[in-house]
Amino acid sequence: MTKILITGGSGLLGINFAQETMRTHDIAVIDRGKLTRAPFQILKFDLLDQNAVDSALDFFRPHWLINCAALADLDACEDNPELARRLNLDLPATLAKACKARGVSLVHISTDAVFDGRKVGFYTEDDEPNPLSVYARTKLEGERAVLDENPAAIVARVNFYGWSLSGRRSLAEFFYYNLTHGKSMSGFTDVLFCPMLVNDTARILVRMLERGLSGLYHVVGPQAMSKYQFGVEIARKFGLRESEISPKSINTSSLIAKRSSNLCLSINKLCADLDDVPPDFSTGLNEFYVQFQQGYPQKIRSYQQASG
Repeated sequence: MTKILITGGSGLLGINFAQETMRTHDIAVIDRGKLTRAPFQILKFDLLDQNAVDSALDFFRPHWLINCAALADLDACEDNPELARRLNLDLPATLAKACKARGVSLVHISTDAVFDGRKVGFYTEDDEPNPLSVYARTKLEGERAVLDENPAAIVARVNFYGWSLSGRRSLAEFFYYNLTHGKSMSGFTDVLFCPMLVNDTARILVRMLERGLSGLYHVVGPQAMSKYQFGVEIARKFGLRESEISPKSINTSSLIAKRSSNLCLSINKLCADLDDVPPDFSTGLNEFYVQFQQGYPQKIRSYQQASG
């Protein structure tokens, strides 16, 4: 059975990746304290500690490592660029080197935010990035460091949504929970992206590893939409009031970090190398809704409750 080690195990991708693979693989996640019980192994390491990466790898001895650890709050990165650098650049470089030395297949998770949004249309892997924020810049530097240290690694630029441990980690949850509590909110009409259900992201990453792929890939949904449209689609699917979502321009927002207005990524390379196309947006949204009906959000959240 393939052993998979997941860093950032309590994050949106980490927890859902573990959930997707735990029945067919031997899973361990690294978490510093948010997870207290789960149907997979929880390892308590602070990967920023000296020698922690080597200790974790030598303890669990994985075949694959999925690096989801990051400082992903854009405004927090602006406030603490040194921590952003340590988590988004230094740690991935250390992981890449350690995995190469041990023959561990590595997937490093990056972001669509590395582009400045000025291109009309979809960015390919060959387009030159131009990051606008500390977050985007450190993530781009992390990509390059990983592939410099370990050319056999996969670097995946992603944008996903789903149910999280806290209930506050994805844009879909933001719209759902605000709408269910009768709270009005805004959605950007001039920010375009290609959302993918996080469970689909996990499944595709597994297929990429099984195929032995390496290098830089865009791993996002096949359809582009504005963040406002995304919110409207969530409202319609759950039978909530889409009129509570007001259209807004990002240029009028009070966000600290600069954001790109075009986050649309081409997945032609991914489709060609997998001989398949990722599920379309409506398929992912249907699964997101079925998960809700089946109590999936409560199941995920139960992993942080202490057993009595």
